This record gives sequence, C-alpha cells and structure tokens, in this order.
Amino acid sequence: MPTPRKNGSKPARVEVKAPSRSQNFETQPAKGKLGVMIPGMGAVATTFVAGVEAVRKGIAAPIGSLTQMGTVRLGKRTDGRSPKIKEFVSLSTLNDLVFTGWDIFEDDMYAAASKAGVLEKDLLTQVKGRLSSIKPMKAVFDHNYVKKIDGPNVKKGKNKMELAEQLRQDMRDFKKSSGASRLVTIWCASTETFIEPSAAHQSVKALEKGMKENDENIAPSMVYAYASLKEGVPFANGAPNLTVDVPAMLELARENEVPICGKDFKTGQTMMKTVLAPAFKARLLGLSGWYSTNILGNRDGEVLDDPGSFKTKEESKLGALEHILQPQLYPELYGNMYHKVRINYYPPRGDNKEGWDNIDIFGWLGYPMQIKVDFLCRDSILAAPIVLDLVLFLDLAQRTPELRRLGIQEWLSFYFKSPMTAPGLYPEHDLFIQLMKLKNTLRYLKGEELITHLGLEYYD
Repeated sequence: MPTPRKNGSKPARVEVKAPSRSQNFETQPAKGKLGVMIPGMGAVATTFVAGVEAVRKGIAAPIGSLTQMGTVRLGKRTDGRSPKIKEFVSLSTLNDLVFTGWDIFEDDMYAAASKAGVLEKDLLTQVKGRLSSIKPMKAVFDHNYVKKIDGPNVKKGKNKMELAEQLRQDMRDFKKSSGASRLVTIWCASTETFIEPSAAHQSVKALEKGMKENDENIAPSMVYAYASLKEGVPFANGAPNLTVDVPAMLELARENEVPICGKDFKTGQTMMKTVLAPAFKARLLGLSGWYSTNILGNRDGEVLDDPGSFKTKEESKLGALEHILQPQLYPELYGNMYHKVRINYYPPRGDNKEGWDNIDIFGWLGYPMQIKVDFLCRDSILAAPIVLDLVLFLDLAQRTPELRRLGIQEWLSFYFKSPMTAPGLYPEHDLFIQLMKLKNTLRYLKGEELITHLGLEYYD
C-alpha cells in the first residue's frame, strides 16, 4: 500500500500510460546556449561553475558527473554496447552553458568562491576571468525564512507577485543578453524554515491570490519556482524546502509542460544510507537503531543552526530509511528501529563536513552487531556534479514532449534525499534502483530494450 505523502497534499492522482519499449521519442536537438540560473551563489554554486570552467579549460576532470563520465549498457551483455550517456542522448555540452544567479550578498562568483574556501587559490586563479564576470542579481529574500543570515542585495516590491514579476524580467533579460536559447533554474540557496502545506498551496489560483496578499506561507523559494514555471523554465530544488512539492506547483508545471524535480541534493551521509540500507534489506538483517550526526562549518551549517531550518533538513534526511526498509512489510526486522539525525555548526570545519554514523544491526538468531561510518567528505565537491547533471537532464526533459508534460521528473530521484513523486506514490530511495530508473528512462527515450538483469537468455 502506498505511504501517504508527509506534506499532506492530496491533489488528484494522475494516471500515466507507460510508453512502448519500441517507441523512439522525439527529442528536440540541443541547439544553442543553455542558460543556467542559480538562486544562491554560495559554496555549491561557485564550486559548480568553477568546476565547469576548469573542465572546459582542460585542467580538471568532471569526476562524479554521470552525464560526463557515465555509460549506459544497451542490449545483451554479449553485445558489448555501452556508449557514454552524453553520446547516447542529446545533451548540451559544457561549452553551451552560460551562467547567472541571484544572491543577498553582492560578491561576484570569484569573490564568493574565495570566501567559501572550497577550491584552492591556484585553481580559482585559472578561472578567475569567467567567475569575476558573473555578478549576482538582487535576490528575493525574507529573513523570517532564513534567520541566521542577512544581506543587502535584496529586491523590493509591494507584494510577492510583484517580486515574481521582477524575477521573470531578470530571466528574460538574461536570456537576451547571454544569447541563450533555453534556460534552467536550480536552487542552490539556503534551507528555509519548516512549513506545512496551507490553503495558499492548493491551487494556482490560491497561490497567486496569496502572493498578491503577501501570504506568509509562500516562501521565497516558491516565488522563484513560480516565476520559472510561468516563464516555461525547468526548476530543480536542491534544498529540502517545500517549494515545488505542493499541488499548486504541480498544477502549474503540468499546465505549462515544464519539468520539475527535487528535493535536497543527495551528497554525503544520506548517500551512504541509500547504499547501506538496501544491503541490510537484501540480506534481511535487522536494524535496531541508526544515529547520525554531522559537523559542518560553511554557510549551510550556519543556516541549519536555526531550529526552523534544521527541522526542514531533518524531515528530508529521516525519510530514506523508512521507505527503503519498509517496516510495514518486515516488522520483525525494522518495526522498532530508532533513527536520529543531528547537524552541528562548527565553523573551523568549513565546507569539509564530517558525517558520523553509528548503526546497530542484528542477524541470525537475533545476535547484535555494529557498523561505524565516519565520512570526512567535501559537501560542495559532492554537490557540484549533481548540479551539472540536473541542469543537463532537465534541459533534455524540456526538449522531450513525453517527459516535460509529466511535470515531476521522478527518474531524477537518484540525485535527491527526498525525491518528488506523483501524489499518493511513495518515493524510491534505494540508490541502485534509482540509477536503474534513470538509465531505463534514457533507454525508453531512444527505443532501446529495458535492462531487467534476468539473464536466463544466456543459458538457453
């Protein structure tokens, strides 16, 4: 039985007919420049853009990027057909990308990257020219939604609808000035304080009324999402904010045929959970408890030091285990598991996050065992290739009518801690099932047979 959506939204279920395996869908070619618009020009955004520039210059490799380094197997194992994904489907190239963004701070991308402290000075110096030219536009910001930071580079307007119109004008101006033929928006800004769906989120009409009346339940990220969808621009939410995961945004995305996806980039600790938990379930090993704590010192850590913002992140990080392990199906193994998540702001650590996990499992005859994981990761280094892949795949979806008319791009769940799904459908969190879903979607688009891994045909 599907698990009810935690956000409480109950829009009408949309039945989608599965396409034929032999169908070769029409995808418009990736001609011209692709404009990448980023709310939040902090550590993740600057690491992403600097990395793209470094790869363009041939001084670094796009490690971690499925679109740049990944392959997709076609046909039988004996066929030996495994082209690179970027050669199999029509993706924009890195040379096609042009960038802009919004931020509450006035630093250009080079200055912002220098302050973030993720990348070495030598590398930044080699891409300084391009980064310095990217200056932030004034942001839509409400201190009530992000209490730990504030900045001067903020738009003013009589209501949220007027702010959305200013964003829409920004998008039009950037498209014209950059010469981009297509745009994508990807949220890389801070985690907003936790909110529940309200009346203002239930329809496009209610949302627009709420924006004109400055409804406090309409967060800044929703203003960006609304502006993007009205402009026909795909939107990805890299934070755990509610943003597009409400009925009004789903309605708008489907009406305008604009791809959306989210929430919350799956980087360090949750990535490990979506690897380990499927292994426990596969081997039918029980789980008594999973305690996770994080030490993080960048702006993200500072924002999450606020209880409201942490609540939003906590909801995102807690959901994976329950959906992977399915305690309702395996009550003896997972019915009494205890799951705790903590995030601690520790400035000396900077962007080099440490995720520590204590896992109490039990096996044959109930005998207990423990696993300890200490992942000293680099948060923005893990996030940057996710941003790149989402930008390119969302653009692919926008150029493919069969995908864009769906609105939610569930096949991109691979990149998120808290994936979006059709109303009433529980999200798939298993990393390997997510990857198979993504690659099978690409095979579908090209009329290739899906890979089931049955394998019996080799022994006939």
